[in-house]
Amino acid sequence: MSQSPVSRVPINLVDKLAQFSDLWSQKKVADLNDYEVKLAKLKGEFVWHTHDDTDELFLVISGRLTIQLRDGDVVLEPGELFVVPRGVEHCPVADEETAVLLLEPAGTLNTGDAGGPMTKAAETLS
Repeated sequence: MSQSPVSRVPINLVDKLAQFSDLWSQKKVADLNDYEVKLAKLKGEFVWHTHDDTDELFLVISGRLTIQLRDGDVVLEPGELFVVPRGVEHCPVADEETAVLLLEPAGTLNTGDAGGPMTKAAETLS
């Protein structure tokens, strides 16, 4: 069984973040098994939603992110991460532009069960 060649080029998150400016639009930067590693820039309030089949990892790169939960908020500073467990309703809010790294299974919709006009498929950054 042959393996794919290994890329020896590291992914520079600062460079990747400089490639886009749109908000609430996930950009895939890597694959990890059946997961996607994605970047996004956030500002304002997203929609309340759940992901029934998967947990969702948020890692703040810059800015400040509040993840509203029905029983209280979680506030993340740069370098902090939080995993929203599957089935837990949440709503991300960023008062200032905030860059995050997300880790979730390939094909996970950003709006989970909520749908609506903010639903966007992740785009791949080269």
